[in-house]
Amino acid sequence: MMNQTDIYQDNTPISHSSQTSILIRDLNSDEKPREKAGRLGLESLTDVELLALLLGSGMSGKSVLDLAREILQDNDNKLSRLSRMSIAELKKKYKGVGTAKATLLAAAMTFGARVQKSLSVIDEQMVSSVKVYNYMRSTLERLNYEEFWVIHLNRANMVLTKELISRGGIAGTAVDIKLIAKSAIDHLSSGIILIHNHPSGNMQPSGQDDNLTRRIKDICKIIDVKVQDHLIIGPTGYYSYCDNGRL
Repeated sequence: MMNQTDIYQDNTPISHSSQTSILIRDLNSDEKPREKAGRLGLESLTDVELLALLLGSGMSGKSVLDLAREILQDNDNKLSRLSRMSIAELKKKYKGVGTAKATLLAAAMTFGARVQKSLSVIDEQMVSSVKVYNYMRSTLERLNYEEFWVIHLNRANMVLTKELISRGGIAGTAVDIKLIAKSAIDHLSSGIILIHNHPSGNMQPSGQDDNLTRRIKDICKIIDVKVQDHLIIGPTGYYSYCDNGRL
């Protein structure tokens, strides 16, 4: 059996006059791209193997590995060139690449470009109540019913994610404290910020708000997650438990 290193070297196919079509099913289990990715991670795959995974299948007389190798060779083994090809160009230029394959390939390239762009965006850092208010006000200040949100933070107070916990009526919303604790554990949060709104415009905390804040703080202390603040947002401003020395 031909070893995979006879076909690829440093992501570049090597041509052999005697080379025959290599089918995925003919490879050893540790050589198959999907199994190899599961065992060693996607970074272990060559460009040909990654492209073969996206294409999924070849065509009569041509394996998916051969098709992937042919497409890369046609683009001088430059992914940047391949990424600029449209769905229509992929379908027209490569036999065996139909609408489904071309769409998936173009989508993968576009998704990769968006991921790269997002990596340059600095996550929000919640260093003050004003920051939290500006981050959440567009979500809450115009609602005519109550919502309860949690912002999950890392050790640098950068936002990991924001999460809607519950939605209720004009007078209040039910909050399951156990779900907040579980979510903090699931997100590996170092800290959380609680936020809910008062559609009435009265931003002073109620007795229920105080009790809920205290209970959440107590249970989060057990799992070593700090409640950094609890904001009540209204149509014209906000109230911060932290700013008022009530945490």
